[in-house]
Order: sequence, then C-alpha cells, then structure tokens
Amino acid sequence: MSDQPFVPADFAVPDGLTAEQFRLEPLGPQHNAADFAAWTGSMDHIRATPGFAATSWPHEMSLADNLRDLERHAQDFTERGGFTYTVLGIGIDDVIGCVYIYPPRDESPGGGAGERRARVRSWVRADHAALDPVLYRTVLRWLERDWPFDSIEYAPRT
Repeated sequence: MSDQPFVPADFAVPDGLTAEQFRLEPLGPQHNAADFAAWTGSMDHIRATPGFAATSWPHEMSLADNLRDLERHAQDFTERGGFTYTVLGIGIDDVIGCVYIYPPRDESPGGGAGERRARVRSWVRADHAALDPVLYRTVLRWLERDWPFDSIEYAPRT
C-alpha cells in the first residue's frame, strides 16, 4: 500500500481531449439522460467489450441511480481519485461511450514502490462499435504522452 496520491498534486488533469472522430470531457450529472440511454441500449455489447467481462457493470438501474453514479464519478474527478470522461460525437453532445481512469483495485491510488499505475476501461455504444479500437488507441497514446503513469492496464482491442 502506498500513501502516494493517484496523480501528483501539481499535475494539471486534462479537461478533455478532441480527436478526429470523438471528443472526451469529464463525465458529470449534466450527461445523465444521454449517458443512461447510451449504456442501457448497449448492455450486451458493453459486457462483451474487453475489460468488462469480470465486472458487475453494466446492470439494471434507474435514471436516478445513474445520476448518483455520475455524481460519484464527478466527485472522484474533483478529488483526483479517479477520472471518468464521457465520449461525445464531434459537433454533437450525444454520448457514445465512456472512459474510466482509476487506480488498480489491488492497491492504493499511487501504486507500489513509487510506481504510478492506472487501470483503464472504455466502452462505446453498440451502434458505434467500429469506434472502439480507435478510442482505445487514441486514449492509450494520450495516457502515455500526457499523464504521469508508469504503467497502464488497459485491455487491448483488435
């Protein structure tokens, strides 16, 4: 266990990323209806996405429960304990996916022996399945280039 924070105190957490086919912005309560529609319409697809097979999400929940979940993600972001970004289409505010950047579950936020580790998961809606490997490659390059992690656990896409 480490007392080291997930990211250094002086690290400026990116407020998003704009790529050719999508943009990322911090997930928050303002995305509730679109986020809820995105994942509830793609539950089987998300469960089949690399990184989600061994998780309990997605699971049935109400729109109010989803709002509480988004509020928790926004609080994690503010407290710098984890960072969740919504994936939006270019030029529209339609939620097409999500990216989660958190410490590995098996340790405290900072990693062991001074190493900063991140566990990343992402999903896209079933009707945007072709975007999944593009999102993976773009996010992985962004994390390697702009974030302070020594290692990144992120299930590869083919």
